[in-house]
Amino acid sequence: MSQLSRWWRVGAAMLVALALPGFTLPGSAGPAGPVTIGFLEKWPEPQYAPYFHKVVADYQQLHPNVTIDLQAVADQPYKDKIRVMTAAGALPDIFFAWPGDFATKFVRAGLAADLTKAFYGSDWHTRLGQGPVEAFTYRGRLYGIPMDVQAKFFTYNVAIFRHNGIVPPKTLPELFAACDKLKRNGVAPLGFGNTFGWPAIHYITTLNSVYVPQAVLQRDYTPETGEFTDSGYVQALATLKQLLDTCMVSPTQANGVTNDAAIAEFQTGRTAFMYNNNYWFPYFTTSGGAPSTIVDNWNYFKFPSVPGARGDQAFLTGAPDGFMVSSRTKHMDVVIDFLQFFTSKSNAQLMTKMLGWGSPVIGSATAENTFPLLRQSIDDINQARGMAVWLDTATNALVAQAYLAGTEGLINGTKTPGQVMKSVQEAAQAAKKEVTGK
Repeated sequence: MSQLSRWWRVGAAMLVALALPGFTLPGSAGPAGPVTIGFLEKWPEPQYAPYFHKVVADYQQLHPNVTIDLQAVADQPYKDKIRVMTAAGALPDIFFAWPGDFATKFVRAGLAADLTKAFYGSDWHTRLGQGPVEAFTYRGRLYGIPMDVQAKFFTYNVAIFRHNGIVPPKTLPELFAACDKLKRNGVAPLGFGNTFGWPAIHYITTLNSVYVPQAVLQRDYTPETGEFTDSGYVQALATLKQLLDTCMVSPTQANGVTNDAAIAEFQTGRTAFMYNNNYWFPYFTTSGGAPSTIVDNWNYFKFPSVPGARGDQAFLTGAPDGFMVSSRTKHMDVVIDFLQFFTSKSNAQLMTKMLGWGSPVIGSATAENTFPLLRQSIDDINQARGMAVWLDTATNALVAQAYLAGTEGLINGTKTPGQVMKSVQEAAQAAKKEVTGK
């Protein structure tokens, strides 16, 4: 058993079975006596911290009897800190979580509070987009509240498309035809860099959702039941290989190119389009320091549909960040009230203005706090039927690593789709044994 699994099992063993207290409706008078709430997030950097400090200060001003003990630890140290706190049975009342297997570990261990009643028992659920909320739903119950949104779209150079007589493709065959035409005209179609492995994983996240039914994905992404034997997984890998071979000039060299370098090539017009996170959309604006070759000369389109594929193509690839609540909290009413305050429209609008992040709060992106294309992408996310969460966080770490190594081999030509899936299936069996002991 891995050290990580021991941490989770120790944390679960130390959990005392406590009945969760009820919650009061938002806007109530609040607690009669002093209350301190622990709040752990992962943005200590000076460009991010002021937003969190302001929200906490504003809440405390409205509720003088409440103290929010805000702590922030950066990305990798956060992972280490939350493991130690879990093992010690000392989770804070509110803590950051990525959706997928990272979050469901807390659920399976009994360490995360079920927020379903609180969320759907008031108008709270009408304020947030369905897709981001679904990302924190496990077996029909809600265990996390999304606080931002991000998803993948193809950004494209409008001038290059127009000059070559290409319109944004709606189907994958149309995308391949556009790539063939661009190549014939001497234009490099697709920008792509995979030095760190995750860019290819984002493609596979999308293509798995396209080719594999959602029920099968949910079963396989859960380590206790994962098998990865559906033929759609091989189709997804084969399609990625076909896409790169068709749309790149030197596809086998992609593992040696960083994502930042690929973005730079797109920014300067050396490639026609790129699969981008809308988190990076500000990089293509004047305020984001973009060169004149791309400012006011770009747009985006969703991943084209694949005729006949068996998955749910209304999903968008991406994931919100979010917060979970300790099942041991003694102040559920205050915790819920604070999270509702955090996800109010005014605070969501402030987050987008101060940090440039999209929010799951419907209508929070406005002409005053963002620019049209980012606002449109946020609306697309909040209107999506669901989110295909990044595969490397949605699955067990062993499965994610097998996919990372496998897609790198697929790109450089040393592995076939079938060989990649064989290693993933072996990793899934190892993950099942690690989690269940069988």
